[in-house]
Amino acid sequence: MTLSNGAHSIPDRRFNPDSISLDEFKRICSQTTDKATYPLAQTVEKNIPVYDVSQFDSNQLDATLVARLQDEWHHILSCGPGIYVLKGMYNPSQYGSTLTAANTAFQRIIMHERSSSNPKGDHFAASGKNDRIWNSFSKHALDDPVSFVEYYSNPWLRRVSESWLGPAYRVTAQVNIVKPGGAAQDSHRDYHLGFQELDRCAGFPRSIQLASQYLTLQGAVAHSDMPVESGPTRFLPFSQTYEPGYLAWRREEFRAYFRENYVALPLSFGDGVFFNPALFHAAGANEMEEEPAASTLDGGFHRKANLLQISSGLGKTMESIDIVPIMDKCWDEMAKRYRTAEGSVDAALENAVFAIADGYPFPTNLDRRPPAPSGMAPESEQEIILRGLREGWTRERAVAELRQMKLDSNA
Repeated sequence: MTLSNGAHSIPDRRFNPDSISLDEFKRICSQTTDKATYPLAQTVEKNIPVYDVSQFDSNQLDATLVARLQDEWHHILSCGPGIYVLKGMYNPSQYGSTLTAANTAFQRIIMHERSSSNPKGDHFAASGKNDRIWNSFSKHALDDPVSFVEYYSNPWLRRVSESWLGPAYRVTAQVNIVKPGGAAQDSHRDYHLGFQELDRCAGFPRSIQLASQYLTLQGAVAHSDMPVESGPTRFLPFSQTYEPGYLAWRREEFRAYFRENYVALPLSFGDGVFFNPALFHAAGANEMEEEPAASTLDGGFHRKANLLQISSGLGKTMESIDIVPIMDKCWDEMAKRYRTAEGSVDAALENAVFAIADGYPFPTNLDRRPPAPSGMAPESEQEIILRGLREGWTRERAVAELRQMKLDSNA
């Protein structure tokens, strides 16, 4: 339906739920990924481009090559298949001890939370069926700041984040451990509009329906090997390009088509996978019976992933991150790394700051936090932390400055 004002017609502001077409969806999802479109990918498997980043010296990449990789990744997510894999993102030869320390920290957190009588919600299964750590980002920092800072110093994390979201982004994370017998999810889209009820979602104009996918990058790091039988995430390539998909994914005919046509790739310990949040996807069923030697948890093979929900600094994150207790735990480790780098913020330390702290200073109280002279905005968390490292602040000073910034930002 359109509104006519004579010579011109105005298209509907909203998608009409009654005009959703499964045939159009099938046409879109029947496309094939052309390897020639992504020359830097090592291979295309089941329509998914796979990049073996372990072949690169991640700290010595030419800026032109980085830009080419980022252009390919952006194209994949926006108008290509919607998903890519980074083999060796956390290469065990370099990050093995960090991943092991992170897994140990996650297990301590899980055991602590199991002792709580408070029920835990879980997108993946009935409460208590699997192990879930909400806000693993902050909890990891508080439990083991050394492995936390090393984990989020990963250069590939920054490059993939900036390829989709630009230089201002906010990392949140949730650990999910799926036990044997864990059932598959129904296919769905994700944050932001994927978390809205259907009627509320339908109230958003088509411009927001389309923009939502550009505000978030979905990803996961494999914290165990993930053979196909363990249920790595299932995907329907190209489905993110179906414009009214946030209204369609709940429909049974669309879910049935997903079940008949999804693809899934096995992942190895330390691999990363990134996808457009509008891509139809679902966690698979863990059908493993025997426990491979690599598994360290009791009760059969547990599929372990740190799920990354990375949001544009211009939007709202899935979880609230309080920088004050994180810096109270991590400042000494970061200051030590600054001194080790001979009094400079090297790339690894800057990567960690960009992942840990907010790069966008709004909303704030401009009476209490006016922009600097000739500036447009007050300091962000990132800028305060970097200034503190360069000026040699103590942990007490850094925590006090950040706490004051939060107080001054209140209305």
